[in-house]
Amino acid sequence: MCHDGRNMDSRLIVALDYPQAASALELAGRLEGLCSWLKVGLELYLAEGNSIVHELRRRGFSVFLDLKFHDIPNTIAGAVRSAAAAGAEMLTVHAAGGPAMLAAAAAAADSLPHPPRLLAVTVLTSMDHEQLAAVGVADSPARQVLRLAHMASAAGISGFVASAQEVRDLRRSFPAAALVIPGIRPSGSRTEDQKRIATPAAALADGADFLVVGRPITQAADPAAAASAILEEMRSASGVGS
Repeated sequence: MCHDGRNMDSRLIVALDYPQAASALELAGRLEGLCSWLKVGLELYLAEGNSIVHELRRRGFSVFLDLKFHDIPNTIAGAVRSAAAAGAEMLTVHAAGGPAMLAAAAAAADSLPHPPRLLAVTVLTSMDHEQLAAVGVADSPARQVLRLAHMASAAGISGFVASAQEVRDLRRSFPAAALVIPGIRPSGSRTEDQKRIATPAAALADGADFLVVGRPITQAADPAAAASAILEEMRSASGVGS
């Protein structure tokens, strides 16, 4: 990293949920020295393509490319190789794509000299029991998360994306897994479209490795101050100094 690192916490991933590069890069500039990971999702990636990944890497950030790949195995293998070549260090694939797709993604990553970390997306944080039932899943979100995580693990993927409500069970079942948790809302913030959320302190206490935070930072009047407050809550919860 080109940042001095004195106040950074590598567990925080800030989601650059913007429609174009100018706003995303402005925020990135404000966050220099506070966080090392930035997430590029569909909206920003479709607007800017690999150029935004390259620019964030040039500025010294690590990039979590959250495109939630879900396609036939051969296509996903190629997508993993292309995303890695662009500079993404963390990638998401939908666990619902099934064992063959997940195994193809894992094999593609393993074939690279500097493989990206693959994360299997289990159940989106916007989905609750009613939403799952609408797509034919009778089980609770918690049971479905564990089912998909076990399938992904068997296919060679050892990182998972789930809500904070499933962290404790995932950590118990997968002690060495990388657990990346979106839907993080500091105390007093709005839940918006997220159904299964938690505070930074609660998610870390249950075993999260990385916390993904978007709107509480990106829509704050002072994004750097908002990020600093979240980082302080994270450090206080885990007893880690800056």
